[in-house]
Amino acid sequence: MRIAIDRLAVAYDDRRVIDGLSLTIDPGTIFTLLGPSGCGKTTLLRAIAGFVPVAAGRILFGETDVARLPAHRRNIGMVFQDYALFPDKTVFENVAYGLRARRTDDAAVRRRVGEALDRVGLGAFADRLPAALSGGQRQRVALVRALVIQPDVLLMDEPLSNLDSKLRHQVRETISELQREAGITTVFVTHDQDEALAMSDRIGVMNAGRLEQVGAPAEIYRTPHTAYVADFIGAANILSADLAAPAAAGATVRLAIGGRHVGAVCPQPLPAGPVRIVVRPEDIAMAPADGATDEMLSARVVRRHYLGAKTGYAVTLTDGTRITIDVSGPDHDRFATGDSVAVRIDPSRALAIAP
Repeated sequence: MRIAIDRLAVAYDDRRVIDGLSLTIDPGTIFTLLGPSGCGKTTLLRAIAGFVPVAAGRILFGETDVARLPAHRRNIGMVFQDYALFPDKTVFENVAYGLRARRTDDAAVRRRVGEALDRVGLGAFADRLPAALSGGQRQRVALVRALVIQPDVLLMDEPLSNLDSKLRHQVRETISELQREAGITTVFVTHDQDEALAMSDRIGVMNAGRLEQVGAPAEIYRTPHTAYVADFIGAANILSADLAAPAAAGATVRLAIGGRHVGAVCPQPLPAGPVRIVVRPEDIAMAPADGATDEMLSARVVRRHYLGAKTGYAVTLTDGTRITIDVSGPDHDRFATGDSVAVRIDPSRALAIAP
């Protein structure tokens, strides 16, 4: 089911928290709304679900505008952060609830619920109450309850935030597998960038009720359009610089930093003047100071964290600029705090963006 949102506006107490937002979500994909608390992602999800009224605009499921339809007429499945299971109903009856509300015959209910529970490894738990389940098991019950009704659209509001790290990974894999099998268009809300990058076909990064950038995970990570997106998606060094002349999209420019010039790519056209350089920690190389070349910047290590497969360093350049660097490889932990080093920013990976 294709979802098309056209100039949507949502208001609380006459204050528009979403104003004129448009978005298209392709059929059968996982689209993630990503952003910090208060950015509007949950409000947008609830508008799609029909839980909050729409002040203006359209929400199309296929060719049907559902913006003014009540939630129960939109054929959606919903998975909540707090599971929202009925505490007095068994696992079987929790999953069967939506089917019974649709007056599905008993034989079909038993078959479909049994198959759904077996699919997520909970067939033996059908007669238990939710209180007897772990957090991961409850979330799997909530997931199959949403899927068993065969909805047109699956909506998920921070479904993994109550789980510990190991369970989050396991349930994340379960969600991805079931969604791919069912081919249901899914809108997933999270503030966790790892979840978004790992699970999504496309991501929309939200900021103050608007979409700051929409794209595939690799595009969002590698070519952020703004400092906000760069800072929110993964670790990033965001440095100030000046651009001497206007630059076209795709152009490589040279910018002064740390007493030297470094190369950077412009993902979008830029006028002359102040710009930001965005470079990921893994796109900066380190070498001993005596191995410096003309393309490298002089620096001193001020902090190091050994992380097993890599070591994270914080260094300061000669002008006081502080940057973070992730070094991997067999001798990634060779540098100590206080060492003089030389660093090289990969010009093909550094981005010049608007301030």
